[in-house]
Amino acid sequence: KLPHKTEKESYELEYGRATVEMHIDAIPKGAKVLLVDDLIATGGSLVAAINLIKKLGGDVVECAVIIELPDLHGREKIEGKGHKLFSMVEFEGE
Repeated sequence: KLPHKTEKESYELEYGRATVEMHIDAIPKGAKVLLVDDLIATGGSLVAAINLIKKLGGDVVECAVIIELPDLHGREKIEGKGHKLFSMVEFEGE
């Protein structure tokens, strides 16, 4: 929970739901944003972050992750929303 007025976006997990939250003044209107995360699996948290940034008036120009788990198809969710995704390392298999 953050101390000032916030905007929230929830997303599905394998075992429930999670929420990302940001101060309403965290992103200036029209700001171009590079969204960076440590890992993409199903893509739920990145999609939620993209939606939240858009709600706050930002423009996500690209997404970058360190690790991608391609078997879980998160890339398809990100690219399906019209965003580029760059990953440094892919780990395939079970």
